[in-house]
Amino acid sequence: MKPIPKMGAWIEGGAVRFRVWAPDHDRIEIVLYGKDGKEVAGTLQATAAGDGYFEASAPGLGAGALYKVRIDGEGPYPDPYARAQPFGVHGPSAVDDPTFAWTDAGWKGVALEDLAIYELHVGTATPEGTFDALIGRLEDLRSLGITAIEIMPVASFPGERGWGYDGVDLFAPAAAYGGPAGLRRLVDAAHAAGLAVVLDCVYNHFGPDGNYLRAYTKRYFTDRHKTPWGDAVNYDGKGAEQVRALALGNVEMWIRDYHIDGLRLDATHAIIDDSEPHLLREIAERARAAGGGRRVVVIAEDSLNDARLVTPAEQGGYGLDAVWADDFHHELRVCFAGDRDGYFEDHRGTAEDIAAAIRKGWVYEGQVSKHMGKPRGTPAEPVPPPRFVHCIQNHDQIGNRALGDRLGDKVSPAAFRAMTGLLLLTPYTPMLFMGQEWNARTPFQYFTDHNAELGRLVTEGRRREFQYFTSFSGAEVPDPQDPRTFERSKLDWSERQRPEHAGVLAWYRELLALRASHPALQNRARGSFSADALSDDAVRIERRGEGAAVIALVALRGRLALDLGRPEARALAFSEDPRFGGAAQRTPLARGRVELEGPAVLVVEVPLL
Repeated sequence: MKPIPKMGAWIEGGAVRFRVWAPDHDRIEIVLYGKDGKEVAGTLQATAAGDGYFEASAPGLGAGALYKVRIDGEGPYPDPYARAQPFGVHGPSAVDDPTFAWTDAGWKGVALEDLAIYELHVGTATPEGTFDALIGRLEDLRSLGITAIEIMPVASFPGERGWGYDGVDLFAPAAAYGGPAGLRRLVDAAHAAGLAVVLDCVYNHFGPDGNYLRAYTKRYFTDRHKTPWGDAVNYDGKGAEQVRALALGNVEMWIRDYHIDGLRLDATHAIIDDSEPHLLREIAERARAAGGGRRVVVIAEDSLNDARLVTPAEQGGYGLDAVWADDFHHELRVCFAGDRDGYFEDHRGTAEDIAAAIRKGWVYEGQVSKHMGKPRGTPAEPVPPPRFVHCIQNHDQIGNRALGDRLGDKVSPAAFRAMTGLLLLTPYTPMLFMGQEWNARTPFQYFTDHNAELGRLVTEGRRREFQYFTSFSGAEVPDPQDPRTFERSKLDWSERQRPEHAGVLAWYRELLALRASHPALQNRARGSFSADALSDDAVRIERRGEGAAVIALVALRGRLALDLGRPEARALAFSEDPRFGGAAQRTPLARGRVELEGPAVLVVEVPLL
């Protein structure tokens, strides 16, 4: 595997070394700044090193030194390879020293089969909105039964608040969250708590505000391919070697310098690469190699149900570890919340379709999608179940609604518990969105902190986006630029103590503990489970392992009465038990006969015959 050359600024031999890629330019200067980030403290002339690279060295400089890059007399500009941007994306870049007193020498990561993922946004997960503040919540997550946190993008983005998908300085953890040192402290603490850390990374586009790549060279982009954000990132044209190195070097940095355990790759269907090997395959290979023996997982977010993503490279695939499989979410959302707008028109939400999503992993395997107007998907059968990531909420499915309202605002508490059972009792990799475990009532809305002109365009576009959605008709879409939109989105951890939330939290703890400890639920292999529609209103899931079967009977609505024919059946968990927030007055299981009033989930155990 060819080493990726260092870029940006780094400490070496008592000096700071600088390396800039600016083909088609002749003169590069490194402009040094004082501690306030405003006063110019000196200038270094960089030397051409061939192939568009320029290098300079500054003896005596060290960590924290501030600089920008002047290109043919223009600028100066921040360094797109900078490891820190303490004054924001328009301010001077900073030299970072990756040396850190790590305490995780014995940490080996978490196996894919053991992942229970908790997606979170650093800025809204705690009142303080920082990496350090999040450390104080790690024990809560560990005791919940979570095994990995998945952090929404932290690469520097414009302003003090945002989702992070408009990041422009990919190598620089956002100063608003605590910068490089804060992220290292969080990862080290997470490992001490037994939690893996997965980081959301965006390689399909770069944000517009603070994006200075074109000042260095136009070769970072190509008009040969188009994405929803305009010209595609140039991963396969002239100059693509260094563009690919930007992404691959970023992958290596997160895992090597920050001990990150895995990456979630945003919208992989929009990473367009006609060359061989595909960038996604290289990302997976580089990520694992950078782990140095630790388990590293690479997860795709992709809407196409493309099994090639998680097919091993030696079998012609890209070799990623897992992929978001949203059909499961969509079927449940249609069933319980009645959504019909947009891509939900492709889903019926029937008991049979829910069972199919559980049997296969996703529903669309090549059928024509009404929403897309063309066939969608590939066969799911060859893909091992842990490679599918399922959820009933995530940042997109909440925040991309007009009001950022959560699932609990649209379905009854009983339905929420039933959906939770369907999520946690299957062999697929489950993912929760922060606060889901207690059915949080705080919204997660779309928020930004752009300059006034771009901010106005974002606000207008956001409101235009929802004007034709019948489910949001008449609703006032919150202004993404208004700081109150961000503040409303912060979790209220005190909700967990309220009776209506405490029962849900107990239900999550119960099912996550059962999932981790019962042999039948630990078995994630194809052939070890089944899922069937018992009627139009009920689903049966069976999991098998080590001489026992765990059966989940899910009444989607109405009454479910059946005889298991197994008088020795033992109840393991019941969603409507009062300790989980339900109102059941009696056990639903007696001598193998079950009576449920939906929505409800009963989990029973029987010996295998």
